[in-house]
Amino acid sequence: MADNKQLPTFDELPNFHEYTGCAWGVWGKDDQLGTINLLTEKVTGKDDMSELARELSRKGSPLFNRQPPVIQQWMKHETVNDDSIIINTQSGSQWDGLKHFGIAGHNVFYNNTPSESFYRGNLAITDPSKVSEDLIKLGIHNWAQHGICGRGVLLDLVKFYTDGGKPLPYDPWTTHAISLQDLEACAKAEGVTFRQGDILLLRIGFMQRYYSATPEERDALGSKPETFAGIEQGEDMKRFLWNNHFAAAASDQPALERWPTPEGTPHMHQTLLGLWGMPIGEFFDLELLSKTCAEAGRYTFFFSSWPLNV
Repeated sequence: MADNKQLPTFDELPNFHEYTGCAWGVWGKDDQLGTINLLTEKVTGKDDMSELARELSRKGSPLFNRQPPVIQQWMKHETVNDDSIIINTQSGSQWDGLKHFGIAGHNVFYNNTPSESFYRGNLAITDPSKVSEDLIKLGIHNWAQHGICGRGVLLDLVKFYTDGGKPLPYDPWTTHAISLQDLEACAKAEGVTFRQGDILLLRIGFMQRYYSATPEERDALGSKPETFAGIEQGEDMKRFLWNNHFAAAASDQPALERWPTPEGTPHMHQTLLGLWGMPIGEFFDLELLSKTCAEAGRYTFFFSSWPLNV
């Protein structure tokens, strides 16, 4: 395997039959990154990057009775492969967009946008330059064109609760409320102070539980009643999220908030999405990030996410 400082020149690369410049084996016979290997710590300034997207698995997801992905692959020509993925946009890690959740009882969405103003049904867009603005109002493409990038802050509640070998005091796959007091205590234990525009990430335990579950438990997850741990609903929690002026909030759970909500309690989704326009991230895989933060003793980092540009 070549060191990036000792890469062969083009003229030093062997031919492959009539083709000059074959770099097979430069980074090892089993390499699957190609020239992405050039993005070293020296180049990027980072030696500990973590991917937070949960795999688009074909089995055991998505939850909430949504259809699973359909992945098709075919050969167009002798040396040309194409593929397509038909997915519900909440099949894996996702941002809940501004058209996802409105205000119950009022039939409006963010910025008082009437529900009936949204188009519903199949869309065939032949010329993106001529799409009506009314058709794509509050579309997630707005976030995609801006990017959700900034200082990320991880509150690793799993680690906070289990430090010293204590068991996690709840099952992430059951209804359980994470209190504001515990969020603040976790931040204090990590030495974290919030800044305006932070992207808040909460590790509550769904993915850890998922990875440790048996295949049978995973398969049964989609058919059992939806009960999950998440932040408590209440005025103090809203006050915390708004007064800290987070740009977005996400967790490793299928829903950021405790699910289901207690009877008579409004969904937090209505406030975050419908009233504030705050992105809600769900199903983020925070396991590797948690390990990286613990090893570094630091729970802030540069966060970069681009939603689907659709």
